[in-house]
Amino acid sequence: MNAQNPNNTLHAAITVKNLKKAYRGNAAPAVNNLSLSVAQGAIFGLLGPNGAGKTTLINILCGLRAFDEGEVSVYGYSLPAQWKEIKTLIGFVPQEIALYPMLTAYENLRFFGGIFGLRGAVLENSVNALLSQFGLEQSKHGYLKNFSGGMKRRVNLIAGILHRPKILFLDEPTAGVDVQSKNVILESLREINRQGATIIYTSHYMEEAETLCSRVAFIDEGKVICEGNPAEMVKQQPDCASLEMLYLQLTGKKLRD
Repeated sequence: MNAQNPNNTLHAAITVKNLKKAYRGNAAPAVNNLSLSVAQGAIFGLLGPNGAGKTTLINILCGLRAFDEGEVSVYGYSLPAQWKEIKTLIGFVPQEIALYPMLTAYENLRFFGGIFGLRGAVLENSVNALLSQFGLEQSKHGYLKNFSGGMKRRVNLIAGILHRPKILFLDEPTAGVDVQSKNVILESLREINRQGATIIYTSHYMEEAETLCSRVAFIDEGKVICEGNPAEMVKQQPDCASLEMLYLQLTGKKLRD
């Protein structure tokens, strides 16, 4: 599928077909003949154990890593051939804090907004509005090195959404944060989604995914092993009272370090 305009009437924001990616020296592929479709406007959870292939898949979808076989399209544009068109549509918030600790929150966001092509009053208004939305207006001139983990996580998220992406990729967006920061982040993600953004989300917090996501896919050994609406998936398994119980039933209780 090679549509020329990402604003045409497509049903899927992301389509992945028979995707394969192997790393040299590893016996098994990181992504192994994986197929997936994410609807426009979804909050889609990619859930799986460590080493299941989630991060590799996200990196491929964001154009950060090449793949060996298969097809990937984002709003009708094909990877890697149409990466130039795709990169303007996406935002990526990594699990690691990708900010400059010696700069203030405001300076960091002005810098990243500039990378996305925002200038002048548009940049200024976007930075200030999001700092206020995330409860950071009073701290915007504070240095990142002095921020709490939750504050850094919120600035990290803002940096990825300044340009209002059509698709937002989030890798463990609430990892290691306090309850208040977690609540602000999740409520803000719901609002971003209500405004039209598709969200692709990875997490190890099954309860969080169960309440946030409209659809989830369990990934293990580089493959999708189960996919659907979280409530319906749990309902279909009488022995599972929660998404976490279903997850353990399908992926096992063996430690994945």
